[in-house]
Amino acid sequence: MKNKNPETEQESLYKDLDQMSVKELLTNINTEDKKVPHIIEEQIPKIEKLVKAIVKKMQLGGRLFYIGAGTSGRIGILDASECPPTFGVPHDMIIGIIAGGDTAIRKAVENAEDDTEQAWKDLAKFEISSLDFIIGIAASGNTPYVLGALKKAKEHNIKTGSISCISNGLIAQEADHPIELIVGPEFLTGSTRMKAGTAQKLTLNMISTSVMIKLGKVKGNKMVDMQLSNEKLVKRGIKMIMEELGIEYDAAEELLHKHKSVRAVLLAQNKNQEI
Repeated sequence: MKNKNPETEQESLYKDLDQMSVKELLTNINTEDKKVPHIIEEQIPKIEKLVKAIVKKMQLGGRLFYIGAGTSGRIGILDASECPPTFGVPHDMIIGIIAGGDTAIRKAVENAEDDTEQAWKDLAKFEISSLDFIIGIAASGNTPYVLGALKKAKEHNIKTGSISCISNGLIAQEADHPIELIVGPEFLTGSTRMKAGTAQKLTLNMISTSVMIKLGKVKGNKMVDMQLSNEKLVKRGIKMIMEELGIEYDAAEELLHKHKSVRAVLLAQNKNQEI
């Protein structure tokens, strides 16, 4: 049954925001934000199970899909888009989908989140299968677009997770691995781009980073597969090689130029190749 009084719509704990000084506004927003990590901490056992389920699928060649609407959809796309440069994975390995399509990334698309059928159509474009994994993201816990995706996924034997910010929401009831982050009323009543959005982003950071580490995309604490797409990242790669091999800057730079990635340099060293 749909929650009739979702936590995300509760009245702010603060009154007369428009009468506050800038310092009061910032201090009170920060006070609310501090609550989020503790709420996530309580969900770590469930997040752990979710990560393990995702890794199992991706080790078999599956992909991870994030699907959401509005802020939740944008947060999913942000996390997905950062994985290729950070971990050197293909752009179609972790995929973010938002109600209303790419236009909705920058501009709200009217009624897009209310379409229960469109999400599956959007997923079908990627030839989604039971090898893949879907995480539905919806602060309200009841977004029809996301709910439709999870219901169809169940029909097609596709494993799912969900991230919501209310208790016993509809998407949590449909998901195999529901995560409920009950952050409470927002500083600005109903503005789930605030604490709810922060909680979703932090949780996706945890999920994607843990998954990538377990898939072997990290060595020690280094992003050895990162894409060397700008000067800052090239210099970071050189520093990694210097630290790992105990060599000077110029030698590390030459090795990186030769092998094109930090991992390739380290593999060559481990195999005792001439480098």
